Amino acid sequence: MNRIVTLSLLMFCLLSVQCSAEKGQNDSNKPLENDTLVTETTIEPQIPAGAKTLLKAYPDFIKGYEEDSLLLADGTRMVYDDGREKSFEQKLDDADPEDMFAFVYDQSAEEPDYLQDAGRSRCEALFKMMYGNSEGAVRQKLISVEWFGERVLFTPVNGAADSLRAVAADIASHPDFAKLRPYLKSSGSFYWRKVRGANRQSAHSYGMTIDVGVALSDYWLWKNPGKKETDKIVYANRMPKTLVEIFERHGFIWGGRWYHYDTMHFEFRPEILLYSTSAF
Repeated sequence: MNRIVTLSLLMFCLLSVQCSAEKGQNDSNKPLENDTLVTETTIEPQIPAGAKTLLKAYPDFIKGYEEDSLLLADGTRMVYDDGREKSFEQKLDDADPEDMFAFVYDQSAEEPDYLQDAGRSRCEALFKMMYGNSEGAVRQKLISVEWFGERVLFTPVNGAADSLRAVAADIASHPDFAKLRPYLKSSGSFYWRKVRGANRQSAHSYGMTIDVGVALSDYWLWKNPGKKETDKIVYANRMPKTLVEIFERHGFIWGGRWYHYDTMHFEFRPEILLYSTSAF
């Protein structure tokens, strides 16, 4: 009798252990109410909006973003944000990639707000890496582009020359072409030089900028002689809105949208236009 009881108890214990083990195994596949379920899904790191824009605009040169650095096509890294607080002038003279997005490029405004110069801030290390770090290096890449009876030197890098050709075709087929014609004479594209009165390269140095219609253009210092970068100035413009919109449609920003305006100036800067029109 005792043997039967003992065997029964042993079998009951074995069944209880087995059921508990199976229950534990089944429960392990379910997240607990207050626990976080861990999966193998890779979580994308937080990428700043400006860095995302650079990845879209310059895919041949910028391949990724990691630990506050742009990952470049040659295997090197470039710090995106150097972490320094900068004045308006420092954001122009000593820009990191993040500083290029510090200002607003407003395509809807009749005139720019105070100190809003989106595009004037250029990270020299980035632009020299893409277009060339010397006059000779840039010039070696330049090609000749037909521009309304003239030929201008322009870089094919990042599709800039193709975009200028697209601008020309768009203008030539526009119903208001006759009205736009007086504004189209080029007064310069490639010119390796420093910005007037500053120690930074002009955008013309990289072969992706063209000045047109100088006789009908306005420049902030011409209209405001003796004024400094942070002074209040008077705005002026005679460039047709149609011409500006055509350039912008093909990746060019317009110097007339700068507080420190230069209305003859059109610069291939797809990242500025992408950033101004994208919701991140």
